Amino acid sequence: MENLQNDIAANMAESIENKYRVNHVDSGLPRWLIEAAFGCYLLQAAINWTPLMHWMEAHAPWASAIIQTFGALVMYFGLLRGMKPLYRPMTVAWWIVIALNVAGFFPLMIPAIMYTIGLPVAVSLMVVYLPFGCAIAYCYRGRLRQVGIWMALYILISSIIPVLTYLLFPPDSWIGSLSLEIPTIAVIIIYAWVQRRVLVTDGTAQA
Repeated sequence: MENLQNDIAANMAESIENKYRVNHVDSGLPRWLIEAAFGCYLLQAAINWTPLMHWMEAHAPWASAIIQTFGALVMYFGLLRGMKPLYRPMTVAWWIVIALNVAGFFPLMIPAIMYTIGLPVAVSLMVVYLPFGCAIAYCYRGRLRQVGIWMALYILISSIIPVLTYLLFPPDSWIGSLSLEIPTIAVIIIYAWVQRRVLVTDGTAQA
């Protein structure tokens, strides 16, 4: 009897663990689209290099807007679809994040309006990303938890590091530039990678 009770308890614990642990989700998106989104994230990281950022803003703001929006939209839509069968799909939150990224496309494409609506959009992203990332990290285990953790870190680093750099270093300081670029570039790459690991799996992302 005791062994039976132990087996039942072990099976229940395993069932609960499987419910919370999510390493892969089936997005239904083609593999090439997810890889293209990952590539856009890498280009987004490259654009954070200050000289290239200034050049893109001056000569190709539309390309910069596409690069900084396309990757996130594809990944988020894939995660939205893939999480629907889970016990907490968080569909509404995903749609809010997607809508804010679409809204952010226009100030990126038209630098003249960046100073008008860019800040409200950026603040809105921080208000949504931070609790949403924490909620994912709290509700799930495995690779999906990593997505939540890095979502929160991504918005914190992207929002706070530029402000700290501006306050602590002169505008032309090379140390300030490195202090800004290294963490912001690194967090984009890591954030892209953890999303890709959840979405790209054998049988979940068709080539």
